Amino acid sequence: MSNSPHWLVMAQYSTASLTRSMEIISRYFAQLTAEQEKQMHTLLTLYPQWNAKINVISRKDIDNLEVNHILHSLAIAKFMQFVPGTQVLDLGTGGGFPAIPLAVLFPDTHFHLVDRIGKKLRVAEDVAQQAGLANVTIQHGDIREVKGAFDFVVSRAVMPLPDIVPLVRRLIAKAQHNALPNGLVCLKGGDLTDELKPFANKVMVEEIAQYFKEPFFETKRIVYLPL
Repeated sequence: MSNSPHWLVMAQYSTASLTRSMEIISRYFAQLTAEQEKQMHTLLTLYPQWNAKINVISRKDIDNLEVNHILHSLAIAKFMQFVPGTQVLDLGTGGGFPAIPLAVLFPDTHFHLVDRIGKKLRVAEDVAQQAGLANVTIQHGDIREVKGAFDFVVSRAVMPLPDIVPLVRRLIAKAQHNALPNGLVCLKGGDLTDELKPFANKVMVEEIAQYFKEPFFETKRIVYLPL
């Protein structure tokens, strides 16, 4: 049995855990710069600290932050690449997912985070500030209060597609800059048959398991709807 003080054991475990988490992220995103690696490290450090105070992430999920939340968010980056100057709205961002991990990967894309729960937005704002993400803005309120034009709206398990589309359609910019037409990009799981029926001729569904090999992604999908 180790004779190390309790605090030292915890510090050693934390360092090992952070190293393992960064290795998992780097496995799929080997092109990260030194600055981006530092920012990812900040996310991996701050979210567990905040979660001990505010239940931003499910207690059972916080130990799998790098897979269930960061990689899950970054699946969008495997599906499409935002060109510099792209404007993205994150609807129902909570503590900053998927926008904050994406903001690390796309420093020349602006991410506007919106949620009605102020305490979760405080977490997102603090993480963004401490990670030095100058491409992130925060808005506390309802989606109906948002003004502006965005190339894409992203969301993660916020509400069914038929409910989201009427709320965000007016916010989609007319001018096109990216390889894919402007529209809605959602991270979803489970049976989507009924939810997608109204959009059967336009919607695109991609299996996230083709990008990441962890079992968590076996039922996870990217749903893209041009608007």
